[in-house]
Amino acid sequence: MTGETDLKTLLASMTPELLAGTYVFATLAPGVPQPEGFEPVMVFREREGVTLIVTEEAASAAALTASFRCRMLTLNIHSSLEAVGFLAAITTRLAAAGMGVNPVSAFYHDHLFVPADRAEEAMELLVGLAAENRS
Repeated sequence: MTGETDLKTLLASMTPELLAGTYVFATLAPGVPQPEGFEPVMVFREREGVTLIVTEEAASAAALTASFRCRMLTLNIHSSLEAVGFLAAITTRLAAAGMGVNPVSAFYHDHLFVPADRAEEAMELLVGLAAENRS
């Protein structure tokens, strides 16, 4: 399964879903192990350290310094990792509303981490973008 590449189809067919919970971005210095039993939704290794996206509760329980309280939106369309313009169209729409977003592409879906206090607004914008591309 390679996923969808057609931009119009991607935009028209996406069904954004707002997941429960509040997430944060945290970091571990190089060589510092993850806390025991820790289950981040994303781990990314950089030279400066390891970035984790975890629930706010998990970060607090592990005494991690965290930032960017956010909610997770899953776009629910199997987008190809080679699709051109999909996230650009989405982030442009959110940027026009003055909203920052941290997108993460996984094998099957794209996920957006948006400010926790603007998650419902992000959903409305994305549902509107999908509707515009269906007509």
